[in-house]
Amino acid sequence: MASYRLSPLDGRYYNYTKRLSSFFSEFALFKYRLYVEIEYLIKLLDELCIEYDCFKLRDIYNNFILKDYNIVKNHEKILKHDVKALEYYIRDKFIELNINCIEFIHFGLTSQDINNTALSLSIRDYIKLLYSINLKNIINKINYKIFNWKNEIMISRTNGQPAVPTSMGKEFKVFSYRLQQQYNILRQIKFYGKFGGASGNLNAHVLAYPNIDWIKFGKLFLNNIGLLRSEYTTQIDSYDSLAQLFDCVKRINTILIDLCRDIWLYISQEYIIQIKVAEEIGSSTMPHQVNSINFENAEGNLMLANALFEFFSRKLPISRLQRDLTDSTVSRNIGSAFGYTKIAYDNILSGLDKLKINSTKLQQDLDNNKLVLTEGIQTLMRKEGNINAYQDIKKAIDENKIDKILDKYNIKSYIGYSNRI
Repeated sequence: MASYRLSPLDGRYYNYTKRLSSFFSEFALFKYRLYVEIEYLIKLLDELCIEYDCFKLRDIYNNFILKDYNIVKNHEKILKHDVKALEYYIRDKFIELNINCIEFIHFGLTSQDINNTALSLSIRDYIKLLYSINLKNIINKINYKIFNWKNEIMISRTNGQPAVPTSMGKEFKVFSYRLQQQYNILRQIKFYGKFGGASGNLNAHVLAYPNIDWIKFGKLFLNNIGLLRSEYTTQIDSYDSLAQLFDCVKRINTILIDLCRDIWLYISQEYIIQIKVAEEIGSSTMPHQVNSINFENAEGNLMLANALFEFFSRKLPISRLQRDLTDSTVSRNIGSAFGYTKIAYDNILSGLDKLKINSTKLQQDLDNNKLVLTEGIQTLMRKEGNINAYQDIKKAIDENKIDKILDKYNIKSYIGYSNRI
């Protein structure tokens, strides 16, 4: 039952995160491992010119279901080793399906040839199939707001004080632009797999078949499943490419934290109004309140996610000598970081749908803060040759004589080129 689950990812927020189980659950991890084991075996049998039925072999991972997963887990209870448990499961399937070449299952491999490769595949698939789409939906929704709000002129705030006019559309454009830049970087990140045996030197492979070019074999095998090969490793992958990915997602999340906080402030200033949903309650005691709950929820979950992403990118590339097991338990939490991120992104999308501009309030604040126009006026005075324009304006403000200058130039508002979006 959801009420007894330890993590809110699988309890309170399960409707947000349930699709991630296809990539990051324990079941998914074993299915990705099984895929790597079988595809490696197929490539190996091709290299050794041994006949096999590729359809029968691939059916093993294509038809992998919860019943099969439980068989693997029962092996693991006895063996205390998850990858070896999977190897035993494959052996049993070969016997059941009358498949030969059992001796070549997991041939020459170490666990991390499977684990690191399976992990990269799961993250690659999630980024491509869900994460990138989710992020693009946010960018597109922000761009929709930009289009509708490009002419909504307002007072800007620098150091918390009224400053020169801007437009709400342009201010949202800042976030769209930043997110798009990071999205472009994200798309360029490459995903790597590890294939090198117990110490990264392919010792067992070379010993068994010294005439095979195992480096070329490894590159082709990994390319066939959509990965590049990490050419120099210890027993485990360096995780450098995944650290690069985590840092990029962390930057994207940081930009979205900035967006959530700005929207919260615009709502508090009544520049933006939230559309009230009739059935929803904002406060248990104040009926009038419409909370900024979507953006507050998103901010909290983004901060949680970033704490994990920062830890992953700092810890995973470090391993004592040729191998320690600290990465094994840490990497199992990667799905949680993406889970918190998914909750946040969905809340941002929902929150953006509820926003509408308060043009009346924007105009009132413009009318009440005419002094911000003096930035433009002193610039015009300089153009006219007044070398003391700034000092003259400041003196007029200090002596409460600025109205005469404002009436002379009669500037209602002005915006710069960056607002022309």
